[in-house]
Amino acid sequence: MQFGIFTVSDVTTDPTTGRTPDDTERTKAILTIAQHADQAGLDVFATGEHHNPPFVASSPTTMLGYLAGVTKDIVLSTSTTLITTNDPVKIAEDYAMLQVISDGRMDLMMGRGNTGPVYPWFGKDIRKGLELATENYALLRRLWEEEVVDWAGNFRTPLQGFTSTPRPLDGVPPFVWHGSIRSPQIAEQAAYYGDGFFHNNIFWPIQHTEQMVKLYRSRYESYGHGRADQAIVGLGGQFFARKNSQAAKDEFRPYFDNAPVYGHGPSMEDFTAQTPLTVGSPQEVIDRYAAMRDHVGDYQRQLFLIDHAGLPLKTVLEQIDILAEEIVPALRKENDSKRAEGVPSNPPSHAERVAAARAKGAVASTHVGGEDEWTGLTAEGGTKPLAKAGAAFGL
Repeated sequence: MQFGIFTVSDVTTDPTTGRTPDDTERTKAILTIAQHADQAGLDVFATGEHHNPPFVASSPTTMLGYLAGVTKDIVLSTSTTLITTNDPVKIAEDYAMLQVISDGRMDLMMGRGNTGPVYPWFGKDIRKGLELATENYALLRRLWEEEVVDWAGNFRTPLQGFTSTPRPLDGVPPFVWHGSIRSPQIAEQAAYYGDGFFHNNIFWPIQHTEQMVKLYRSRYESYGHGRADQAIVGLGGQFFARKNSQAAKDEFRPYFDNAPVYGHGPSMEDFTAQTPLTVGSPQEVIDRYAAMRDHVGDYQRQLFLIDHAGLPLKTVLEQIDILAEEIVPALRKENDSKRAEGVPSNPPSHAERVAAARAKGAVASTHVGGEDEWTGLTAEGGTKPLAKAGAAFGL
């Protein structure tokens, strides 16, 4: 099972000192955090994508391309690649380039984002968010899987005889996750393509996460990709740990109380009771996250948000060490010991995807046109209204 960290790249004042880093300092700190995670032996580092203050991660591939050259083992990923406001042609080229540079030590997560003004900044209509996600991802797959693409759709200019460069490493595109918190249509999209589904449940009760993962698993199986329990699932999470539980609570409380997202709202005790945020000893974190399997089944990736809310760099690096040395070994042992037979322990690596493609007799398969039963996506690129996926699950 993979364990790692992700950043949302917020620039936040440290409430205990009143000091606010500038954009340069925060960006350099994120690079240090990623390199420390690699040295500590964590499996994944992921960055979000934002185009508005107080966030600095506006160019994930620039950051990850640099990290590919200065890290050794860690998988480089995104916790959001904006499939709605980015041009799918640019996504195809940027992430194929990252795949080549990193020798396949990467993947990415598609998302619609949670900042409404981003859509008009990039000439898009937020009311078309799901249709954009559907059409753009269908085009992205064709750009990676077909060498020459003729295409016409609703949201960008047509393509005639277009070849995206560089081509995917070894002719096999990167592994893709679809990230969503509340949209069953995105879980359906991940299932349709046989991709991974990441439920970044940092603000939601586990019952909601359970419903979304259940939907994805059932649809994954119905599309013929494998058993429901073999679907590739990832979860988000948050923790702050110290050797002594009360010390952790005392140290983290001012950061929680003043955090941009959940500060000045529910108490830390109420929030931790209702969401995956866990503040306490390493054993409390272990117990909380070992229980996730009881709700979502065997899963393959667990990422933690630990560098937010103005926490100083020194503290974040200490949290990485606690995670790598005390929490991950116990969670990995617990989860792997209970994993059902035939269920993958990790998302597929690049080498595994290449081997699977070659076993089928083709390194890159052709995306077949025709009408998609759940979105109404047509070979010409047009879209019909999205199906109300998940209604049976009360979502």
